[in-house]
Amino acid sequence: MSATLIAIDWGTTSARAYRLDARGRILDEKSALLGVQNVEPGYFAEALRALLGAAVSEDLPMIACGMIGSRQGWIEAPYRECPAAVAAIAAALTPVPGTRLCIVPGLLCRDAHGVPDVMRGEETQIVGVLDADAASPAARRVVILPGTHSKWALIGAGGIETFATFMTGELYAVLSRHSILGRLAAAPVQDDRTAFDRGVRRSLGDDAGLSHDLFSARTLALTAELAPAAVADYLSGLLLGAEVAAGRRWLQQHAAGGHSMTLVGEAVLCERYRRALALAGFDSARGPVSAAAMGLWRIACLSGMVTA
Repeated sequence: MSATLIAIDWGTTSARAYRLDARGRILDEKSALLGVQNVEPGYFAEALRALLGAAVSEDLPMIACGMIGSRQGWIEAPYRECPAAVAAIAAALTPVPGTRLCIVPGLLCRDAHGVPDVMRGEETQIVGVLDADAASPAARRVVILPGTHSKWALIGAGGIETFATFMTGELYAVLSRHSILGRLAAAPVQDDRTAFDRGVRRSLGDDAGLSHDLFSARTLALTAELAPAAVADYLSGLLLGAEVAAGRRWLQQHAAGGHSMTLVGEAVLCERYRRALALAGFDSARGPVSAAAMGLWRIACLSGMVTA
């Protein structure tokens, strides 16, 4: 079966390329540590050839999303402001001169105080989720994308209405590796759900205060009330609980309580989020694993790059 499109999810540390057939199905895929932080400026064409291998010789249109369209990437794809319909995203592709590659724009929104927030790459995964949920395209829902910088996005009939970013993953990495909180921690033998739940509940409490509660990851270990192997999961619970509490307030601001929640991302991390959300009273379900490829296909079709 012949390929019709090459779709690339090109992020900060890695890039993943998909060869898609005439119905948007994945024929094969390839990934490499060729994210924008690993490629010297001016060498993205070489990185593309290295990523695609023999597929680079195929005369196919190519579409990419993610940090490849940032100021640190190959060429900047300007942000589109929210609310953003899928058709508007597809109409704003940025072509890379001298190539068959087009880049999906990122999105920008502002909170109630006018502070900007941005995403690159996640908007395409969201489009893939909407495509998978075509039976109820007008239903208002929340899509959560766990990661280094987690995104909560509110989706309506008009597309992506607004979103909020939480630096939960990066905070966990910094605190566990470069702060006093990690000094009494031992490598966990397996996930400690009890410790994780304890941290989540602490941050969901009415009297929660993250900068104060974080220190308990040290004091509980010092007083032998928390095993060294449980510190990492307790800290993870504190941070995830704080994100869910903030996300809950954010949803209330947008009158979005009670809507369905879809988790898109790595399986283990999505399960942690599902557990934390359940402790806060939210039901959630896992979205399609291939959301990025599905989103890139739908955007390519709407833009006229390919014909479905």
